[in-house]
Amino acid sequence: MKYIDIHSHLNDPRFEPDLDEVLWRMREAMTRTIVVGTDRIMSERAVALATAHPDIWATIGIHPTDQFDEAYDEDVYKKMAMHDRVVAIGECGIDYFRTEASQSEGKIGSIDDEVRRQETLFLRHIALALLVDKPLMIHGRPRKGSMDAYLDILRILREHAPLNGNTLRGNIHFFVGNTDIAKQFLDLGFTMSFTGVLTFAHDYDEVVRYIPMDMIHAETDAPYVAPVPHRGARNEPAYVSETVHAIARIRNLKVDLVEHALIENAERVFHLHAPNLAK
Repeated sequence: MKYIDIHSHLNDPRFEPDLDEVLWRMREAMTRTIVVGTDRIMSERAVALATAHPDIWATIGIHPTDQFDEAYDEDVYKKMAMHDRVVAIGECGIDYFRTEASQSEGKIGSIDDEVRRQETLFLRHIALALLVDKPLMIHGRPRKGSMDAYLDILRILREHAPLNGNTLRGNIHFFVGNTDIAKQFLDLGFTMSFTGVLTFAHDYDEVVRYIPMDMIHAETDAPYVAPVPHRGARNEPAYVSETVHAIARIRNLKVDLVEHALIENAERVFHLHAPNLAK
């Protein structure tokens, strides 16, 4: 195996018509993936995929803004979290990017109530991660021109990290913060992952160079944000190699060194079973 895509959504209905072909291309590209849950149904699908395929792992959780109406069922998520193919809790976190739009669309009431809802939901995921001793898969999306969501995530993590030592850990997926925000996550022991955006924009080159090599991951967030040369198409795990190559280019490192480091990072952070990484 050469690549690990640590965040994809192969459980998305857009993959149903040709999932076998997508998995074939993934394997031809010598890639494995972690399929991420965003609500109860998507979490159940992620677990089913991971159970059926030894080169897929799962996460389970409720995305902060994908399902405004889903109540967190502690028993359901605890049972899924204990599954041996589940390697992280989430996608969970804080997302303020579309708060005003969601309010105008009638999806939420007051913004203050929405902030409290997201924070309460995030705290429940943190409690679950600590209970089952698995990392968090964190989604953070600040308002444009701000780092507000990241700052609130950091505040919440700091409130729990001192009480729980190194057991509170995880990854900030699709990281769009600056070096200052990155440093604060690093100080808490959290890794950060980057998408195919690195192949067509240079906004994050500085932070990619700043983060230590053992604290970084590559992801696709498939079916979203396909990298060059697949821009405009549906993204899929086979394309994570483009992000890996971009990280190598930005850091001026040999590609094979980056490939090896990213596999080691994924295995360490998500406790992926070695037999599934062999090939």
